[in-house]
Amino acid sequence: MWDYTDKVMELFYNPKNQGLLEDNQEPGIAVVFGEVGSIACGDALRLHLKIDVDNDKILDARFQTFGCTSAIASSSALTELIKGLTLNAALQVTNKDIAEYLGGLPEAKMHCSVMGQEALEAAIFKYRGIPIAVHEEDEGALICSCFGISESKIRRVIQENNLATAEQVTSYVKAGGGCGSCLANIDDLIAAVTKESALNIATDIATAQEQLQRPLTTVQKIALIQKVLDEEVRPLLIADGGDVELYDVEGDRVQVALQGACGSCSSSTATLKVAIEAKLQERISQKLLVEAV
Repeated sequence: MWDYTDKVMELFYNPKNQGLLEDNQEPGIAVVFGEVGSIACGDALRLHLKIDVDNDKILDARFQTFGCTSAIASSSALTELIKGLTLNAALQVTNKDIAEYLGGLPEAKMHCSVMGQEALEAAIFKYRGIPIAVHEEDEGALICSCFGISESKIRRVIQENNLATAEQVTSYVKAGGGCGSCLANIDDLIAAVTKESALNIATDIATAQEQLQRPLTTVQKIALIQKVLDEEVRPLLIADGGDVELYDVEGDRVQVALQGACGSCSSSTATLKVAIEAKLQERISQKLLVEAV
């Protein structure tokens, strides 16, 4: 039995905005839908949008879905999140936002929130007349032939959700959940994305210091610490059932809150010094000291 939140169960038993939107040919109003998934693969979603053309705003949203409890709840949550937003603002809604609205989803069900994000993008792209074929996620080599998942799509979900294992990728986009022959390629992609993130962080630090020719400001330091934690530290901790959250920065003292398995682990001190402090010292400043709160 999945450990669903009360919000997930509420929207499963009493989903909001379920159904379709009829196009009544109202002046200044457009009705469009985006569709993702496949019934053959177990999940499918059609998202309907009613758009105020002059203001580029979503007036209403409805959904039709074939899937599990998480798929229904995620679709319902998405419609609640986007109503009243401009299209550009709606495109900023991520699968994380959907999951957070629901109070969280089991990791094995995160693909349902990703499906909602993709359906929203498909609907807006369709309304704007952008062919799905030129969507960036449809470009690049096909990695998972069982579910038709491209390299670009896998890269995106790794980056946006700080994924560290092939099993996590499977939970988010199903890639690797069929025959399993692509799991080695997914591992290679994770390694490549991790390396690219590390290089980007180093470049950001070097650029900031070069441009300013003076020590990092407090704001810059906090931003870089958060970036290193999100892109290099958290994926490793999450893979072991833990996590870390930046609590405060006072000068060179970095205060963090260890969560999950890390919070109750007997080796939490080693985690602070080896996994977190050493990485921050390497990437930002040898003067940084990390302590738990």
